[in-house]
Amino acid sequence: MSKRKIYVYSNETEVSKKTADLLKKKLEQSCFEVPGEYDEEAELIVVIGGDGAFLQAVHLFNFPHIPFIGINTGHLGFFQEINPEQLDEFIFNYKNNKYTLQPMTTVKGVLGLETGDINLKGLNEIVIRNEEMHSIHLNLSIGGSFIERFSGDGIIVSTAAGSTAYNYSLGGSIVDPRLQMLQVTPIAPMNTTAYRCFTSSILVPSDLDLSIMPETGTKSVIVAVDGESRTYTGLKNIDICVSNTVVNLLRFEGYDFWNKVKTKFL
Repeated sequence: MSKRKIYVYSNETEVSKKTADLLKKKLEQSCFEVPGEYDEEAELIVVIGGDGAFLQAVHLFNFPHIPFIGINTGHLGFFQEINPEQLDEFIFNYKNNKYTLQPMTTVKGVLGLETGDINLKGLNEIVIRNEEMHSIHLNLSIGGSFIERFSGDGIIVSTAAGSTAYNYSLGGSIVDPRLQMLQVTPIAPMNTTAYRCFTSSILVPSDLDLSIMPETGTKSVIVAVDGESRTYTGLKNIDICVSNTVVNLLRFEGYDFWNKVKTKFL
């Protein structure tokens, strides 16, 4: 009978690499196979690092159906479930099925360019802003209804998972990951007699799509997905919705989202 496979991915920090080496040894001693390269037949992906390493792995492996678990060797480590000193406890609990899967909703963006459409996908958020160091004007529609002509630095559309990331630093709301929704949060919105914009977040249910159209004359727009940005010219519109893709996180007994919020932010 073939051994059960667990793939271990880590960032390049010294503590992460040492933790990865130790974990691999412990897994092999527990009769697991640890492939040297990413293997789609693995039953679990362990990510060692911080939230940045976790997001990097999700994109690198193209949002796989394989569940993830994180070991935090970074700073905040909101996605990460365990600490480096808990490796034995992690292996014991995993072998004895003492865990649940937490599905995380993702966000999909379709960029309508003059040269064709480009599909994007994110776990945390999609950000739209001007390439130049001045305000951008964006026409925002929700569910086919025009909402506003936004003026400011940009707009961030985040998932529940991403509500505790960039969205939170902008004053957006923290959202329980069990809710399927999108949150639209303005980045430095103008609120003058000439420009009237929402200055707080808008929560949108998962069955409504968003449409964002840069104002005519906008030369180029920066679109960032989970922190990775690219500049686009000839961008006509951006359609954003909740994606059908789900990222599953392994959570052990006793995990509580709001307790984690308390320990990480308060």
